[in-house]
Parts: sequence; structure tokens; C-alpha cells
Amino acid sequence: MKPSERVVRSPLLAAVMLGLLGSAACSSAASRAETRQIDLTPVPPLPHTEADVHFMSGMIPHHAQALVMAGWAATHSARSDVRILAERITVGQRDEIALMQNWLRARNEPVPAADATHLRMTMSGVEHDMIMPGMLTAAELARLDAARGTEFDRLFLTYMIRHHEGAITMVDQLFSSEGAAQDDLVFRFASDVYADQTTEIDRMLTMLNSFTDGTR
Repeated sequence: MKPSERVVRSPLLAAVMLGLLGSAACSSAASRAETRQIDLTPVPPLPHTEADVHFMSGMIPHHAQALVMAGWAATHSARSDVRILAERITVGQRDEIALMQNWLRARNEPVPAADATHLRMTMSGVEHDMIMPGMLTAAELARLDAARGTEFDRLFLTYMIRHHEGAITMVDQLFSSEGAAQDDLVFRFASDVYADQTTEIDRMLTMLNSFTDGTR
């Protein structure tokens, strides 16, 4: 009789093996449960840096301006794909403004208004307003607001591409700052901004190029 056959045909040995397997399984399950318990233990948030605060604070007026620009698509005779893009920007960036405000508020940092037009900075005891990378000037906003139809579409896409590129610059500045973006929410949000706005830039470039063949 082969050894493997003796194992199968011996009720006592089979019972012992089942008992050992059961014990091992219970031990393994208990070990996994303990591991899960350890993983779920709350971990204190890492200290945030000035670069984190600057990024989250500065991105609020940056997003706020994008909402103004996107809001005009519905009233300025924009073509359908431009309006759809503008709606996407409005929904996404409006929610992100709330996220950034909550992050700042939870850390007792100054919270810019949802419709802020500049970042208020204090340097050497003197306050001044700062325009973030890619943001439009008052004259450029007025030009976009005055445009209609195809002219609006071209300007909107041109300006919004530059606006998105500015946001990517802000992410690059954050990640290049020593000790910054160690906070999990800051890291994930900045990474999402980079990914989303890079994708939208590619889409807007394609849309802008469609004007060269007279498509509207």
C-alpha cells in the first residue's frame, strides 16, 4: 500500500490532520484579525508645512477664477463640447474648493473665501495680494466676458489651457518643497489636480485645433 493511500484510509490520522489544519486555520485567522486591528489604529496626522498651506490656500482663488470662466460658457453662446467641459470644471472644482477650505479650517489656518480673486499674503508684516500661476488678469477676464460664439470658444480654451498649466506649476512647486505633501490628503489632492488637469489640457488642445478646419 502506498503512503498516500494509508493517509486517506486511516480515520484516526485523518482526524488528527483535520484538527491540526483547523487549529492552524484558526491561528492564521486570529493573526489576520490582529493585523487588521493594528492597521485600523488611528494614526496622528503628520505636521503640515508652509508649502502645504500656500498650495491649498492659493488653489482656492485659482479654482474660483476657473469657476467664473466656466460659468460664462452657458451664456456666451459656446459650442456644445465647450459647455460640457465647462460644466465638468464647475462641478469638480467647486467641490475641491470646499475640500481645501475644510483642510485649512481643521488646521486653524486662514481660509480664503470660495469666490476669492487673489491669495492674501503677509511678508515682513505687510499684506499684499498675489495672483497664482496661470490666472487671468482683469483685462483678460473682461475680454473673455465680452466674447461670444466662436471667439468665446477660442479664448476660453486658450485661457483655460494656460490656467490649467498654472495649476500644474503649483503642484510642481509643492512637490519640490522640502517636507511638503506628507499629509495624505494634500498628497492625494495635488496628485489628482495634476492628473485631471493634464488630461483636460490634452482634450482642450484637441478642441482648439478643431477650429483650424472650420469645425464648430
